Parts: sequence; structure tokens; C-alpha cells
Amino acid sequence: MPSLKALRKRIATVRSTQQITKAMKMVAAAKLRRAQEAAERARPYTEKLTEMFHAVAAGVEPEAHPLLARRPERRVDLLVLTSDRGLCGGYNTNLLRLADAFARERAAEIALSIVGRKGVEHYRRRGGRILVHKLGILTTPAPALAAELTAALTRRFVDDETDAVYLVYTRFRSVISQLPTVMQVLPVATPPEGAPTADYIFEPARPALLARLLPRYVEAVLTQALLEAVASEHGARMTAMDNATRNAGEMIDRLTLSMNRARQATITKELMEIVSGAEALKG
Repeated sequence: MPSLKALRKRIATVRSTQQITKAMKMVAAAKLRRAQEAAERARPYTEKLTEMFHAVAAGVEPEAHPLLARRPERRVDLLVLTSDRGLCGGYNTNLLRLADAFARERAAEIALSIVGRKGVEHYRRRGGRILVHKLGILTTPAPALAAELTAALTRRFVDDETDAVYLVYTRFRSVISQLPTVMQVLPVATPPEGAPTADYIFEPARPALLARLLPRYVEAVLTQALLEAVASEHGARMTAMDNATRNAGEMIDRLTLSMNRARQATITKELMEIVSGAEALKG
């Protein structure tokens, strides 16, 4: 059994760690509230822009715009949204496992665009082909980061350097539920023929409107994904720190019990030594 000194030192260390995890949980909870509000406020805009795009693109041939062009997927760009920091439970692990599984299933040459230090480290260790990597997902405004990513990805697609672009991100569902998701970004999917769409009067003409709407639509999709990823990261970190705080409390209880037992054993031993000494003096 460890000594009393070692147990007291261990309890002090765990209690200090518990204070840190509790503080991180409170910080994550405060940031989560703002991130969740931002993601939820952006959803109606993205949904309305999607509805408008479907109305404009209904019945349009793929040749109408370069971002609609469909080619055999021999070269695929994979955009992965991870975090810069850890201490967020299985957030990055689950996301990267999905991205790796997607890459294995594709009989194509995979080029990577990574947001977040964790994703960059993961694919550098595995020798992945990283074309673009961005840091600061929590500090860079989502629209600005989405504009940079949209420009890089659409340029590669239009220049025929890639045949498709897929996005892997974590969709925020609730504080305790974040869902790793794969979605196709390019070529932009048009609504199936005969699908109901809203009735709009177009001005300017449909081709000109489509040319302006498509890049903005892609940018809006990436902006929404970034907002969802930020909210998911804060939610995962808050949950992880809450679990860590609770586990630290349970560990302190176990160590305290061990310390009390060790102290009781020490006292019992000392009493036995005193009694033995007294008995020896009587003899």
C-alpha cells in the first residue's frame, strides 16, 4: 500500500487537475452557447439559399456551368474540418476515422485540404497528400475561412485538377450529440428532374444568375459546416471536461478511502507497538 505522504500528494495532484477541468468545462459551456446560436441562426439562410439554387438549377444541363460538370471520379479532393486543440473526447478520432474509411472506399487519388492542427498531424504521420491546411478554426471568422477554402477548391475543380470535392465535418445536433458527416460539395448537385421547386421570376436570365449563385452557394455550405464544426468542438470539449471532472471526483474519493485505511493501519500498528512495549516492561 502507498505511504500516507504519497497518497496525500496524489490527492492534491488530482484535486488540482479537477479544478482545471472544471474551469475548462465552464469556458467551453460559455463558448458553446455563442457557437450554437451562430450555427442555428445560419441554418435558415443556408436552407433558403439551397431552395433558391434548386429553383434556378432545375432542368439545367451540367454543361451550363463549370461547377456542375460531372466527370468520372479518378481524382478526389477531401476537405476535413478538425480542431486545433485536443481535450475534446473522441471528436477528432471519430471524424478522422470516418475520413479514412471514406478514402479507403474510393478507388481514386485522394488530395487533402485540412482545417485544424489535429487533422494535419494525423495525415502527415500517414503520408497523406495535403494541398491546403488552415489553422485557427475557432479564431478565424467562418465566412472569411469559407471564402478562402471555396476559392481554392473551386479553382482546382474548374481547372480540371480534381473530379470531385467532398467535405468531412461534424454536424452539431445537441450538446451531447455531434454527428461526423460526409457530403459532396463539387460538382454541385442539381435537383432531380421533376422535383418540386419554388416558383421564382428570374432577373437577370437563368444562366447569368446561376453563374453568380453557384460560388455563393458553395461558400454558404462551407460556412455552415464551419459553424457546425465549431459548435460541435465546444460541445465535445464541454462533455469531455465534465466527464473528467466527475472522474477526478471519484478518484479523489477512492484515494481518500485508501488514505484513511493507511492512516488507520498506521495508528493500529503504533498502538500495538505501545501495548507490546508496556507488556515487555511488566515482564
